Amino acid sequence: MYLNCHTYYSLRFGTFSEVELLELAQARGVKTLVLTDINNTSACLNFIRKAPEYHIKSLVGIDFRNGAKQQFVGIAKNNKGFLELNELLSGYSHNKKCVPDQAPELKNSFIIYPFEAVLEQDKINFKTNEYIGVSVVELRKLPFTKYIQLKDKLVVQQQVTVRNKRDFNAHRLLRAIDNNTLLSKLQKTEECSEQDSMLAVNDLKEAFKQFPFIIENTAHILEQCNIKFSFGTARISQNQQTYLDSKDADFNYLKQLCEINLTKRYSAPSEKVKARLQTELNTIKDMNFVSYFLINYDIVSYAKHRGFVHVGRGSGANSIVAYIIGITDVDPIELDLYFERFINPFRASPPDFDIDFSWKDREEITQYIFKRFKHVALLATYNTFKYRAVVRELGKVFGLPKEEIDKLAADKYHTLELDEIGALVVKYGALIQGFPNHLSVHSCGILILEEAVHGYSATDLPPKGFPTVQFDMIIAEDAGIFKFDILGQRGLAKIKEAIEIIKYNRPELPPVDITQIEQFKKDPNINNLLKSGKAIGAYYVESPAMRGLMQKLQTQDYIGLVAASSIIRPGVSSSGMKQEFIKRQRLPETRIEANPKLLEIMPETYGIMIYQEDVLKVASQFAGLTLGEADVLRRGMSGKFRSRTEFLEVETKFISNCKARGYPDNLTMEVWEQIKSFAGYAFAKGHSASYAVESYQSLYLKCYYPLEFMVAVLNNGGGFYSAEHYIHEAKMCGAEVQPPCINTSDHSNIIKGKTIYLGFGYLKSLEHLVVQRLLTERQCHGAFSSLDDFIDRVLISIEQLTILIRIDAFRFTKQPKTELLWQAIFKCNANKTKTVQSQLFKPQQKTFVLPNLQTTIIEDAYDQMELLGFPLCSYFSLVDESLQPHIKAKALKTCINKTVLLYGVLVNTRFHKTSQGKRIRFCTFTDAEGQYFDTVHFTKVVHQYPVLGVGVYACYGKVTSDFDFCSLDIIWSKKLPLKPDPRGD
Repeated sequence: MYLNCHTYYSLRFGTFSEVELLELAQARGVKTLVLTDINNTSACLNFIRKAPEYHIKSLVGIDFRNGAKQQFVGIAKNNKGFLELNELLSGYSHNKKCVPDQAPELKNSFIIYPFEAVLEQDKINFKTNEYIGVSVVELRKLPFTKYIQLKDKLVVQQQVTVRNKRDFNAHRLLRAIDNNTLLSKLQKTEECSEQDSMLAVNDLKEAFKQFPFIIENTAHILEQCNIKFSFGTARISQNQQTYLDSKDADFNYLKQLCEINLTKRYSAPSEKVKARLQTELNTIKDMNFVSYFLINYDIVSYAKHRGFVHVGRGSGANSIVAYIIGITDVDPIELDLYFERFINPFRASPPDFDIDFSWKDREEITQYIFKRFKHVALLATYNTFKYRAVVRELGKVFGLPKEEIDKLAADKYHTLELDEIGALVVKYGALIQGFPNHLSVHSCGILILEEAVHGYSATDLPPKGFPTVQFDMIIAEDAGIFKFDILGQRGLAKIKEAIEIIKYNRPELPPVDITQIEQFKKDPNINNLLKSGKAIGAYYVESPAMRGLMQKLQTQDYIGLVAASSIIRPGVSSSGMKQEFIKRQRLPETRIEANPKLLEIMPETYGIMIYQEDVLKVASQFAGLTLGEADVLRRGMSGKFRSRTEFLEVETKFISNCKARGYPDNLTMEVWEQIKSFAGYAFAKGHSASYAVESYQSLYLKCYYPLEFMVAVLNNGGGFYSAEHYIHEAKMCGAEVQPPCINTSDHSNIIKGKTIYLGFGYLKSLEHLVVQRLLTERQCHGAFSSLDDFIDRVLISIEQLTILIRIDAFRFTKQPKTELLWQAIFKCNANKTKTVQSQLFKPQQKTFVLPNLQTTIIEDAYDQMELLGFPLCSYFSLVDESLQPHIKAKALKTCINKTVLLYGVLVNTRFHKTSQGKRIRFCTFTDAEGQYFDTVHFTKVVHQYPVLGVGVYACYGKVTSDFDFCSLDIIWSKKLPLKPDPRGD
């Protein structure tokens, strides 16, 4: 009987979830229910999925509104009707049009006009599928209108938005937040009625007993409606089913691609390779994943055609088919990748292909996908109300002063101290917390479907301009809608741009082929960068933690890097297995400590679980779980299914199987605890291997084209470190780094020979339009010959010109900055009237005689710190204190267990919490020679000797060594003062 029900996906209007709506309906004896959220279909699929559990017939539609004003309600008769309604709403949304008073002709939907709107419009003519909705409250008015005569057009429209007084209060608060107004000023037209709730079926029939035809009409509508989707184990894939014109053609094409490319990957394919390939092809065909592979192949092929660099990751990286046809660059035979991690009979969803592109290329790839395939949309995600944010919003709604809102948002109050308003803010903040606030776009998910996207959801059109569905990935997968993951990252942009920079800076060299991964893996010079921790700028291997780990492991090959990429993850690290792995890697005699059975299962990792595949192997071979049970563990490790009963059942089975096999309880629990520690953190081995491939590409460029590579790193937002540190690294590689120059620099950094010219983009105070004018003028009419020439040709204010002079962008004039500043002031003031139009004759600039004015290196450094954010000279040259006798970083290995003093420039600092919740600080410094050293500030000194930003620090402590990686346990530290700023004199 309820044709107009809302959930909290009626954003900033509804007050409970779709599951709570079903629970309410069950409690009220409702057997058929229509979900009609306001201009939204987010809850529809999950509502349909969950309804059978409550023995309720679920129907869906849309409540079409302009703001809070209801225009009409559309109810889908069937799946075609749902598509119609979604298309209609999407049309209004995409074109930012208001919903009209009259619905268009819809063949598979019912339209319900609210009684009040019909009265207001004096509507007389109704189509066959159109009705007038009357609520319980409106029944009093109905007999006194002409519409009482239209007995076949009247239906029950008892809107359901709230359940009780608390919901109604929450609703009003949400409406006030949405309207950005005080609660006391909220218009009644913006609210629902407190009577917009669900009555028991018998009570509803009692209310309409004088109008039985209304009940009959409503029941007749509901009987005609039926909508169906399949979910869970009954689902079928909704993705595009064929790439070519048939499934047979698809499979033949996939086989042909493998045959053509096999010898490109394996010059002499072994029987093992051929057998694996045939097994995979058969499995891919049997599980109906052929089109999924071919679509990914199509996307990657387009990218290669455009010269874009890509990385294929995810469980699909375990596939030899994906490797052969070029979706990934990870050889599953070389790495002994577990086939069942990628596809197994218990996995109904396709394998994951996370395809990374440069962040600059990703949008073009997305555009290509939308043009290439017919039914495409982006996946949505829900941004929910966070507690602090909603408390702030509620504080404003109640008109509280900012100080009190800050106090409430920060939880800095005592319950007894709260006044009535404060208590309401806290109470309703806790209630509204977690409600969906607005829809956003999933970070990487794209849907490519067999049928029209609007058959599943309405779509929005976010700023990027790509249609986006209104549901998220969890319900999508449950309905058989599997996303394609297209990601953008800066690591690949660095690789691509480095190749472009090499072309212009070293044109005499042959083109760089970044695809020669096998050669890179065997290159001793590249591997030495890993072993010595000199991978700054290289993707995934540059952080202090990775740098230290690779030195401890003495990583010097691809397999070692794959392992390092995984053991640094929190799951392995927190279980203590990282340290154990390092020990067994460096000290082969300790490998006998491993359990023989585990060592037999995982010889490559010395009997230690470090990959998701290892968990599957242990579950199967150590504990005797079936492949299906092991797959439950795999899914459990994602974190999404940790609380599910099936995971707990597998835990019980694991322990009982181990007991039956005679394993000691302590061994069983030790292994199980390791498995549990992987939850949410474990890497698939293929995933680590994919990262390692990209790392090797970066390392190749860093090894042989370090200057060009560092410019590319800087131009793409750096990475783990600051721009200042990457500039330091460029200098360590032999670069001369110059501040911006008006005749040489661009908006980004450029390199000429071994000289790097910083880009104008570093000058945060310099207006973008000024840079644009400067570069356009220089490109069109050549370099600037003098300050006068620049002033004549570029429209610029004295404030903006001062920035360029102070950063020494006019150094080609050979005049001191101070003199140029005075000249600029005189000349700009003497020539105040400026025009954008080109001048026919150059004005004669006045010449002013100035005294000899010089600037110092210290002044330059302070100008650079102010304008760039860092000096281009060493901080050591700015220290205003004599250094005490000390050692350099290279001498640490000779001072193990001794207390020493080092001086260093802070590079990075980070905190870590101990198991007792106490804080430890880790820092990385570079000494006066530019070499790294690391410090550990334990709890007893972490607050006593704070680290206060970039600068030179005196670090006194005890040298410790962990597998030849030295660090300094700090006893005391002190930041040294810099020479005073002479510009204030």
